[in-house]
Formats: sequence, C-alpha cells, structure tokens
Amino acid sequence: MRCPFCGSEDTQVKDSRPVEDATAIRRRRQCGSCGARFTTFERVQLRDIVVIKKDGRRTAFDRDKLARSIRIATRKRGIGEEQIDRIVNGIVRRLETSGETEVPSTRLGELAMASLAELDEVAYVRFASVYRDFATARDFEEFIRRLPEAEDQLT
Repeated sequence: MRCPFCGSEDTQVKDSRPVEDATAIRRRRQCGSCGARFTTFERVQLRDIVVIKKDGRRTAFDRDKLARSIRIATRKRGIGEEQIDRIVNGIVRRLETSGETEVPSTRLGELAMASLAELDEVAYVRFASVYRDFATARDFEEFIRRLPEAEDQLT
C-alpha cells in the first residue's frame, strides 16, 4: 500500500479490525519513510459492476460516489455515517447478487431513493431533486404533492 503523504511503498499494518457490519476490514497503517499514519478499508467485491449512463456511456461503479451523493442528501439531517454505509452496502449487495454486470444509472438512483424514502423524507426529496433534475420550484411542488404515491411505487 502506497503512503498517501509521501508516496512510499514501505508501509506496515499496525492494527486490523472488522468494521461494524463485518463487510469490510479497517486497517491502520504507518509509513516507514515519513512516519505518517493512515487508514485503509478492504472489502469483498463479488464482481465488477459497470454503470450505463443516460447518454449510453459506460463507467465503473464507484461506491464512494454513491456514498457522497447520499451524504449530500442527508447533510444536517442527523443521519450518521454508519446509516449511510448500511444504505450503500445494501445497494451494492443487491447489485452484486442480481447477477448483472451492467446496471443502468436509473436503477442506482431508484435504489438510493427507495432507501432514503424509508430513512428520511427530506433527504429523499433532496436526492430526488438532483436525480430527477428539478429545474423550478414547481418541480418540487409536484413531487411533494405526489410523495405518498411515489413512495408506494419505490417499495
């Protein structure tokens, strides 16, 4: 593992432990060159998932990008990092066990929206505003007016 501070490949694992839901291993490392300490996470990956964008482009699935999007939607909502990790882990598990190697970006968005709808209504609306590309206040009004109906469709 390369040190993120000096780039040296001389790093040692000082401590390893499973993360809370036992889906990853957290490792504390120390660089032998500069002495800096940093943390890495190791996860099982069943298969490579490719995301098919709306314009047809194909990109590798990025769990960190999904987590960032959910983190933005849940900002200042009292939702902890553990809950966000559980949402992301659940989505990744569903994708990996589906047997498909290519997933449309719309499917990812729907899975995230379904998880957020169960967790926090405001975060759900925030995520939907970006995912569904709301352009005006009227878009929000329309979405909120249909909120109970929309949540039923996701579950």
